[in-house]
Formats: sequence, C-alpha cells, structure tokens
Amino acid sequence: MTASGPEAVGSEGGGHTPVMLHEVLDALRLRDGAIYVDGTFGAGGYASALLHAADCTVWGIDRDPEAVAAAAALVRRFDGRLTVIAGRFGEMDDLLDARGVTAVDGIALDLGVSSMQLDRPARGFSFRADGPLDMRMEGTAGARSAADVLRDIPEAELADVIFRYGEERKARQIARAIVAARKSGPIERTGQLAEIVRKALGRAERSGGTGKGRGIDPATRTFQALRILVNDELGEIERGLVAAERLLAPGGRLAVVAFHSLEDRLVKSFLRARSGETPQASRHLPTAAAAMHGPAPSFRLLFRGARRPGAAECAANPRARSARLRAAERTAAPVWSAREGAA
Repeated sequence: MTASGPEAVGSEGGGHTPVMLHEVLDALRLRDGAIYVDGTFGAGGYASALLHAADCTVWGIDRDPEAVAAAAALVRRFDGRLTVIAGRFGEMDDLLDARGVTAVDGIALDLGVSSMQLDRPARGFSFRADGPLDMRMEGTAGARSAADVLRDIPEAELADVIFRYGEERKARQIARAIVAARKSGPIERTGQLAEIVRKALGRAERSGGTGKGRGIDPATRTFQALRILVNDELGEIERGLVAAERLLAPGGRLAVVAFHSLEDRLVKSFLRARSGETPQASRHLPTAAAAMHGPAPSFRLLFRGARRPGAAECAANPRARSARLRAAERTAAPVWSAREGAA
C-alpha cells in the first residue's frame, strides 16, 4: 500500500477513516489490474484506499441513496476505476452480473450502521441528538421505520427483539415500558424512546457498573435491536456471505469487519464451516475420511480467530474498540448449497 492511501481517505472518503483500514488492505492482498468490491460503501473510505493503493477497479455497493449520491465526486476523481451501485451487498453477485462482472479478486464488508448515518439526527439512528425515529438504511424507500414498528408490535414480540438483537437482559422490562408509553401517543422521536428506556432501567445504570468509565447509555442496546430489525441486518449478512462465496474468483479474498457479537458470530460460523474448521462428528474420524462426508472447503482462513484494532487506533477512534476482523481466501471448490452451509 502506498503512503497516500490512508491520508486520502479523510478528504475523499467524507472525513471518516474506516476501521482497521491497514489490516483490511493487507488481508485483501492488493494488486494492479484486480477487481475489488466495497460492499458497504458508506463514505467511500475503503474504496478510496483501495484505489490509491493499487491500479485496480472498485465496485462500491450501498443500500443508502444518500451514500450513493454523495459518491459522485469520488467516482469522478477515479474516472473509469470506480462505480457505485445502489443496492444491498446481499445481492452483490446479481448486481455485478447484470453489469458483466462474474468474478472479483476481493471483497470488503464493514458491517452495521455507517458513521454518515449515525452523524445525521434526521436519519434517526442515534439518540446523541434528537431526531425522527426512522433507522431505515434505504431512507424513506425502506419498508417500515422504527416508529412504525413501535406503533403496533406486540409486547412479547418486542421483548424478544430487544433480547435477541440487543442482547439486553432486561428486555421485558423495556418492552413493558414502551408499550405503556405508546398508550399516551406514538413514539416518534429518538430522544423520546431513549428517555423511556432510561427511565425503565433507572438512570443509575448509565454508569455501566464498576470502573472509571461511564459505560454505555442504557438505551444503546434497544436502539441496536430496532435498527437490526428494521433493516434485516442479520439476514443481509447471511445473504452477503453466500453472495461473496459465489462472486469471488479462486484465490480471491474476503475481509469482514464486525462490531458486535451477533454480526461476528454469523461471520465466524460461516467461515469456519466453509473452511472445514467446524468440529467433526467424531474426533476419531481422520480428516481425509471426514472430508468425504461433506463438500470440499470453499474458503481457507487467513488467520485463526478475529483480529482486533491496536491501542492507538482505539484511542483515536472510539468506534474501533469493538471491531473484529475475519478474513479468508476463496478456494477453487464449488459453491456450497444452502443446506450444506446450514448451522
């Protein structure tokens, strides 16, 4: 990677330096003439760095129309080398096939909500500033906003969503408070929802327990759960990993950065299964014999476990603290069927 890569991201990538940029670029093994996909384009940080680091072609994909519109300047800057498509990364193979691209050399995915979305109160992803309770990554073209969901979701279902997607142990308590509050009128503002959750849990929980730090805001997990539900984020990850398996050429690399355990668990399970790293039915069964009972590995892990950002990056960018990177290389084996990859 050239020295100009990361520096260029700040100005051309919208001012947001992507998390674990150096590690992602190393994992993708950049080379001239290659084709890469930035499947979660956002502000274009990874794409810009890829284009500066090698004489390559990059396809950016984003479901957010604002991100696609904002990419126009970057597309002009790298005339002929960067194309940004409106769509979901779970459909990346179909999106690129429709444009004559059937195989690529690398795919980068930065999961979850983007900094651009978090920083705009009007999008409703964050309670740092009050705004409409929206959370749709596709903007108003999305099916239902978070406010729409809260208007009529049954209490038991809401508790299940907050527990499963927010990993919130007091989900029932929060759901009960939300359902009680909506009897007085619709919950349509981020600040309104955050305050309901804080009161339900008690403001003392804002401290996050012992230690010097304040911990996370009590509303954080509930907001995460609603965002995941509204955008079907976990389903999109599952579809995206399968699409990457279909799209990557033999020797192509996949690098995925996740920010919470639900995302990372899906990536970990998928790559372990596709690389033949899942535990065998019997530990006494030889590896060669076990391989005869299943499909050939379609991926090879580049390293075991997940890599984490260094202390310097975490200090400079608090968002990086929870990041986990997993990466793998596509083998020449056929794509697995849906049943073969089922957990």
